[in-house]
Amino acid sequence: MKTKAAVLYEMGRPGPYAETKPVVIEELDLEGPGEGEVLVEVRAAGLCHSDLSVVNGDRPRPMPMALGHEAAGVVREVGRGVDDLAPGDHVVMVFVPACGHCLPCAEGRPALCEPAARANGAGTLLSGARRLSLKGQPVNHQLGVSAFCEYAVLSRRSLVKVDPALPLEQAALFGCAVMTGVGAVVNTARATAGSRVAVIGLGGVGLNSLLGALMVGAEQVVAIDLLDSKLDLARQLGATDAFNASAADCVEQVRAATGGGVDFAFEMAGSVPALDLAYKVTRRGGTTVTGGLANPSKSLSLQQVSLVAEERTLKGSYVGSCVPLRDIPRYVGLFRRGHLPVDRLMSERVGFDDLNVAFDRLASGATVRQVLLPHGHA
Repeated sequence: MKTKAAVLYEMGRPGPYAETKPVVIEELDLEGPGEGEVLVEVRAAGLCHSDLSVVNGDRPRPMPMALGHEAAGVVREVGRGVDDLAPGDHVVMVFVPACGHCLPCAEGRPALCEPAARANGAGTLLSGARRLSLKGQPVNHQLGVSAFCEYAVLSRRSLVKVDPALPLEQAALFGCAVMTGVGAVVNTARATAGSRVAVIGLGGVGLNSLLGALMVGAEQVVAIDLLDSKLDLARQLGATDAFNASAADCVEQVRAATGGGVDFAFEMAGSVPALDLAYKVTRRGGTTVTGGLANPSKSLSLQQVSLVAEERTLKGSYVGSCVPLRDIPRYVGLFRRGHLPVDRLMSERVGFDDLNVAFDRLASGATVRQVLLPHGHA
């Protein structure tokens, strides 16, 4: 079958993307699902900083690649061996398919699934197959999903079934932004009620961390960003304090406001200066968590003695340390009961022809979560 898709042929093209147009809309050939695979009609796909990191070259991937990794849709066909999904089911797409039998999966850490990491790095589905092509030449999958398409074939292990009553525009956000942001708070840090929390970087993921901190009952939630508009939104969502990271004395301001620093700091900007700031606003004995993906060439310079003498913890968090089959239904339930208002983070709805402009907005930080509607509706 044919599917319209957003394809990237070359990483690192300079902005503004509205002029240089790195994302090209193509009509691709899409093979039907193989064994253990599912054909999904993509109904909504969020634009995430991880997508921008492929466009700008921060996250090197094999080219050409059909983009998109945070999405929801409707099952249209199942391959051999798939007996727990059926046409018409609503699903959220997960960008780390869990094989279920490698050591990390056995330890309950599917975000670190080893076969998934190999497949994602190679631009294939979990099986090693590529189901997309153009004029007979294969097109790579982004993280086993490639959701900026009208239709996608994914591994069954990349899908979580959700209640069809949940609007698909909202369901899409649970595939990355919610899992990564909320999961970092709940799973990676295990932040506690009454704690003091700071979130550095208020994009879609960072604001979900903020919502997660509020959800677990943090006493003080400090929002930090370079844009005052993001700080205003954070206050509206419930942040108790907000500081602009561009201030020369930002660290001193935060430490003064929190009585010496926060118990948990979450860096979600994907930059070394943001992580450095996060570490510096963490109190003695506190935990700094980073879920931002910086360019692989970037390194953090750290005062080693502080880790020891202050009993500090620095942790990475990938996919919010989530178990998607467990956590997505939990977070959806919390959203529906009003404890996790992720719908307030949605900003523009865009079509295929808007994608380059949308990536400009994302690069500037002037948006929170834009959603592509491949069929013009959700």
